[in-house]
Amino acid sequence: MAIGEEIMKAAKSKALVIKINFAFLAFFLLVYLALLYQPHTMYGLNAAAFVRCSLRECHMKKIGDMLMGKESIPSFIDELKGGKNLSIGLVNFGDDEVEEWRRVGNVSKVYFDRVSKNFEWKDLFPEFIDEEEEIDGPSCPEIPMPEFSKYSNLDVVVARMPCRRPENGWNRDVFRLQVHLIVAKLAAERSMIGENGTVKVVLLSHCEPMIEIFRCDYMLKQEENWRMYEVNVEELKEKLAMPIGSCKLAMPLWGEGTNEVYNLSKFTAPAIPKRREAYATVLHSSDTYVCGAITLAQSLLKTKTDRDLLLLHDKLIPEEKLKALMAAGWKLHEIKRIRNPRAENGSYNEYNYSKFRLWQLTYYQKIIFIDADIIVLRNLDLLFYFPEMSATGNDGSIFNSGIMVIRPSKCTFKTLMDKRREIISYNGGDQGFLNEVFVWWHRLPRRVNFLKNFWANTTLESSMKNSLFAADPPKLYSIHYLGLKPWLCYRDYDCNWNIDDQRVYASDIAHQRWWKFHDEMDLELQKFCRLSERRKIELAWDRKMAENVKYADEHWKINITDRRKYE
Repeated sequence: MAIGEEIMKAAKSKALVIKINFAFLAFFLLVYLALLYQPHTMYGLNAAAFVRCSLRECHMKKIGDMLMGKESIPSFIDELKGGKNLSIGLVNFGDDEVEEWRRVGNVSKVYFDRVSKNFEWKDLFPEFIDEEEEIDGPSCPEIPMPEFSKYSNLDVVVARMPCRRPENGWNRDVFRLQVHLIVAKLAAERSMIGENGTVKVVLLSHCEPMIEIFRCDYMLKQEENWRMYEVNVEELKEKLAMPIGSCKLAMPLWGEGTNEVYNLSKFTAPAIPKRREAYATVLHSSDTYVCGAITLAQSLLKTKTDRDLLLLHDKLIPEEKLKALMAAGWKLHEIKRIRNPRAENGSYNEYNYSKFRLWQLTYYQKIIFIDADIIVLRNLDLLFYFPEMSATGNDGSIFNSGIMVIRPSKCTFKTLMDKRREIISYNGGDQGFLNEVFVWWHRLPRRVNFLKNFWANTTLESSMKNSLFAADPPKLYSIHYLGLKPWLCYRDYDCNWNIDDQRVYASDIAHQRWWKFHDEMDLELQKFCRLSERRKIELAWDRKMAENVKYADEHWKINITDRRKYE
């Protein structure tokens, strides 16, 4: 009897567990169905994208979707009409929304295939491409585009811009780039161009449009999430002439297999004649880079450029050294330095956001920024034909900020300043910050900004790079001296050899190349490359440590003949 009761109790217990499981299953099934059949308020948002986000991201995305729902036509469209029936191109809108727009004009819905969900940002910005075209040549995956021939004489292009903020990586969204490029191409090729060479574009998004394509300077009006732009057509064409990513060179700078200068006639959007342009560098907080800046100016002048050489500096650079910089060829421009709010006090990157001041130089149409630890070996004037942002690759989708093509803009400067506390720089410096603002950039060949490093540290890599450093006439356009700078070493050898974590930057060949430029300078300029007593002590210490470790290269054994040791 006792056994029978136990069996009955066990059966009841199992039945209760089954009922509870069925209840939970029914509850989760109802929740799933509710999510599955809930209508999307943002056109183009797919279920897969919704499921992939975290709980917080899904909540924030839902709020964003409600904000980006079916919004009424902005009032400035009526002002734009001016009593006529507008010809409107609508991009990325649903059919029901198209009907609403018909009351203000003749509407053409722009049809296109949405880019595949498997197409990721990294596909457009690979870390390595075959720049020399030794194998197949670099290429980019294709982003679907509309049949543009179906659309013509548009008075205005109107688009709903995708925005996945606050998801991680929201600004590196291929679909977002696709819609921006479609709008830019429609505006540049299929819109009515005004007397001032501009076209009208209206964008709807709770994210700011990509500053790389629609600069904030061109925004005329804003009404909630609507923005109206009057965009310069020639500038749009200049950008559209570039590849869709750094998966391909913006333009090769030499013929295949040769060392020829690129044929300028191949540019579809040539540089505007007689516009004001400049090379620029920035010194702040310390005079450590004065010698480098002097050598940079001398190397630029040797290429026979006719552009201005502009040096931005703060009050901490001594007067004597400012006079030397002027004698070297720089035009001086004093700035108030800008603090990196995330940097520690006294750190090397505390004021490196001072570089943002370059965007305030609006009396120049284009600026090529060059770091002061670079020497230029060949004329770089060709870079003024490229749009902002053009640079060489650094790592994956990250560009190196050592040489950049930028377009000064007070509005862009304000954007950079406004985002100082919002954006987290991956490296704590300006390079990481700028890569979060200018996510869509054009790859210049690595020969333009050739980094002095040996990451693989193989005999083949060393042989190839050192042969480029030594080539005469030069094959490189510049050498970027990473690690300890040549003027902070004795001329006898590259002192990066003496420090374990700096040895990847060591090259006696590149070191000698820099000193060749130094020796060609006027003696009055050379004296600004002297070593401080403290630096001499540091060099002696590093040499002693290298001797203790007994590095096999035995640079620590080389006799120092540099006269600066005794000055």
